[in-house]
Amino acid sequence: MSLTYKDAGVDIDAGNKLVKNIAPLASRTKRAGSMGGLGGFGGLFDLKAENFSDPILVSGTDGVGTKLKVAIDCGIHNTVGIDLVAMCVNDVIVQGADPLFFLDYFATGGLDVDVATQVIAGIAQGCQQAGCALIGGETAEMPGFYPAGHYDLAGFCVGAVERTNLLPNINLLKKDNILIGLPSSGFHSNGYSLVRKTIELSGLNMHSVCPWDNSITLGEAILSPTMIYVKQLKEILKEKILNGIVHITGGGLTENLPRIVGNDLSFNINLDAWKKNECFDWVQKTGQISDAEMLKTFNCGIGMVLIAPPENLSRIQELLATYQQPYHLIGTLIASQNQTTDVIYHGTL
Repeated sequence: MSLTYKDAGVDIDAGNKLVKNIAPLASRTKRAGSMGGLGGFGGLFDLKAENFSDPILVSGTDGVGTKLKVAIDCGIHNTVGIDLVAMCVNDVIVQGADPLFFLDYFATGGLDVDVATQVIAGIAQGCQQAGCALIGGETAEMPGFYPAGHYDLAGFCVGAVERTNLLPNINLLKKDNILIGLPSSGFHSNGYSLVRKTIELSGLNMHSVCPWDNSITLGEAILSPTMIYVKQLKEILKEKILNGIVHITGGGLTENLPRIVGNDLSFNINLDAWKKNECFDWVQKTGQISDAEMLKTFNCGIGMVLIAPPENLSRIQELLATYQQPYHLIGTLIASQNQTTDVIYHGTL
């Protein structure tokens, strides 16, 4: 008997079909610096075409975590690609950088071309939302490594910022700077192990009617894709009126806010300043989760925090209104009382 690669579980023809399917999706994400197409050994991007004079490159990589298991269990594969892009480009934009290009890594035990096409269509959609070119990626078929029907995702984004526009601006972050919170769409892509555990303990499953929205299933509700904040933030960044931006990912407000300031500053947060998404209320009540645990696990309704001098607020409000971007004034920077960066909460979660 003469064995083939397909006998071992790897279907090269299926891989070629996937490339053919996704080529037009990637072409829709092209921007000025895009060069060539898919299929080369490396993705090409012309930085000079973007008219930078003294650029700093900013890179980011991330995955989607156990939210993928929800997508697989529900058979809904067209949104996790948006999550993948969002988690990377949102990290890049907070440094003041324009996300320029994106590459993905899709790994599976056996390639299902239809499923993979749906996933990568989501990636392309996320790139379009961010104005970021999808210039390449890798599809890895590894039989025996992943269970049947399962896959994993990782993403890689590179952006650029003029040296003088790099954020955070440590020298300008001072007490009384205001904190402007941009709402999240839900859990985004963090805390899903705790979400899934809570659902398991509740006796519900991903196909149950959603407790806070009876028009959809629970799985559909928690697959709501991560918000991409790039286009609205790029407009604000052009005017150099922000001192810092924080992407609220795993670790919540408690762990992410302190990442951009020194030990001389702390964050004073008013929890009554915004209305929480109903998904957080349900998870907290059902899982009997403490406020402290919620605030260091989930974004709790705030996906991005802008830090600015109070005199810049009116202009920021005007620019956010242009993109119909809701916001909440959630607090201020204050002087640290103990030379450690604390997040001090007031009000009720």
